[in-house]
Amino acid sequence: MEAFHDSIAETAKPLPKDMSHHFSDVTKARAPSKMKEFYRYFQIPNIGQLAGGLPNAQLFPFDTLEAQTARPDRWTPSPNRPSADDSLSPQLAATSISNQAVALHVVVPHDAPASDLNKKIDLASALQYGQADGYPPLLSFIRQFAREVLHPNVPYEGGPEVIFTVGATDGMSKTLEVFTNIWVEGKSDIRDRPGLLSEVFMYSSVLTQAQPRGVQVVPVEMDEGGMAPYGPGGLEDVLANWDDSKGKRPHLMYTVTMGHNPTSGVLSLERRKELYSICSKYDVIIVEDDPYWYLQYPSAEVEEAKARGFPIPEPKAANTLQNKSGYEYIDSLAPSFLNVDVDGRVVRLDTFSKTIAPGCRMGWVTTSPAIAERVLRVSESGTQQPSGFAQVVIAETIIGPQAEATAAFEARPAKDRPAFNGWKMDGWVRWLAGLRGQYERRMNRMCRILEENSYQLKQSTPTRESDADWGVITKTQLYDFRWPRGGMFLWIHMRFETHPLWKAPGSQGNLINGTALSTALMIFLTRKPFLVVVSPGLMFSTTPQIREERGWAYYRLCFAAESEENIDSCSLRFADGVQKFWRVKNVKELESLLDEANLLSAEDMAGLTNLGIWMGC
Repeated sequence: MEAFHDSIAETAKPLPKDMSHHFSDVTKARAPSKMKEFYRYFQIPNIGQLAGGLPNAQLFPFDTLEAQTARPDRWTPSPNRPSADDSLSPQLAATSISNQAVALHVVVPHDAPASDLNKKIDLASALQYGQADGYPPLLSFIRQFAREVLHPNVPYEGGPEVIFTVGATDGMSKTLEVFTNIWVEGKSDIRDRPGLLSEVFMYSSVLTQAQPRGVQVVPVEMDEGGMAPYGPGGLEDVLANWDDSKGKRPHLMYTVTMGHNPTSGVLSLERRKELYSICSKYDVIIVEDDPYWYLQYPSAEVEEAKARGFPIPEPKAANTLQNKSGYEYIDSLAPSFLNVDVDGRVVRLDTFSKTIAPGCRMGWVTTSPAIAERVLRVSESGTQQPSGFAQVVIAETIIGPQAEATAAFEARPAKDRPAFNGWKMDGWVRWLAGLRGQYERRMNRMCRILEENSYQLKQSTPTRESDADWGVITKTQLYDFRWPRGGMFLWIHMRFETHPLWKAPGSQGNLINGTALSTALMIFLTRKPFLVVVSPGLMFSTTPQIREERGWAYYRLCFAAESEENIDSCSLRFADGVQKFWRVKNVKELESLLDEANLLSAEDMAGLTNLGIWMGC
């Protein structure tokens, strides 16, 4: 009876809408790979292989791949629903390493005797040419994870499909390929210029992907809730008042919705519904890039209020949708746009870079089947699938050996048997929860230190003898910030207008402005004894105008890369450096810092450009 009702609920869902009118000319012309079509025959048991140009797997120079891997409970999770009492701080400060933190041995065999390719994890299959959508065992697992755990409320019939990519950056590159034609200034008609909507501050690597294609990046205002749906500069305002003389009205929107890069906000379910409604009204494809989805910090709002003496806010459920994953941690997080995607217009980008390691170069796209099929066509003639080495090691770690393979290994000598059964879905979710705990602790440590040093206190001596018993204390705010609600970054607003050299005349008749102070402080912080490097808001500004008007006022600080202990020292050195910089009152001293930046050679500048892309991850 339950299955019957599930069937009725499924058939009641609408089909995803046809989005092919948004496809680029090249995308429309792509046909399936003829050789890839043969792969269905390769899967027939005992078939003689005379068709494909496949090297013989017995000649691969690897007999096994072996690794010591963590147990999924290595790291201690943080609370899903923090309370307002004082018990939260000790919980967050508690040891971050689980008592069960032992490594286990993973062995990927050369051959596994599984007949089902979705359960066959071995080198013979993983290192061979394969299907472009991904290694079958791992693809099957991630597809189940995406459909049943992450996005159980997708409202269109059949649900989404999953295709592997070579990381989220590759996923974005393919998405641009699918949905945008190349536009060349001076050659192409301005009316054909594609547009990409994004927040006023955005992940800088996407700018470097979109702009060479001639895509016009269009900024949308933000508030504390994320991208603004309404009001001046909001999404509705931008689309409703679009000037066709600037190009086509944008039909693509890019956003990082959970732990926004660089501002660290998390888009609420209510805000998603508002933005989605506008995108549906104006027929806009939503590209949701969410490498930090599992890093949502419920403690931030509570701890921020405590630190500033504000009333503790009432707890609110982030996910009020009907279907749940069954995992308390997952169900406590804000859900994806996919869960409100009635039209089938959401393309979600995921990655293993933040959950396993960036060097894996692995991610996946989750979207409607028709869009997924077009992304697959791009992969077939390009990257095909991620490295077999990375896929098979992750597959063995998460999924573990399957029943047929396990039975075969048990017949071998004990020393040859793997002592690992895989994390499975429960272990994978537990691993993600532990990672959230690790980063949430770092976030809280950095925020507490920065809170304590955000003002500079100065005591002045009275000039009148009658006031000799009195002193005047001046309190100057150096910066302000919002405790990160998610992600890996703290977005700090520098109050350069309070610096003693703000708008001071320079030696060349210029005025010392925000860009000069931001650049000088960034160089100042890299010197001894401070020795910290920060990402300037200038590099995340969507347009040159935003960069000039307000990008200089921000830095992005990453609390993820350093150890918990180093987070303290780095945060203190940053705070000390800012305090010291506000004591710089000589214009020539500040200009010497700017000269150091300007004297960088062309080679150094190229290096900084590459560093900027890396820092923007």
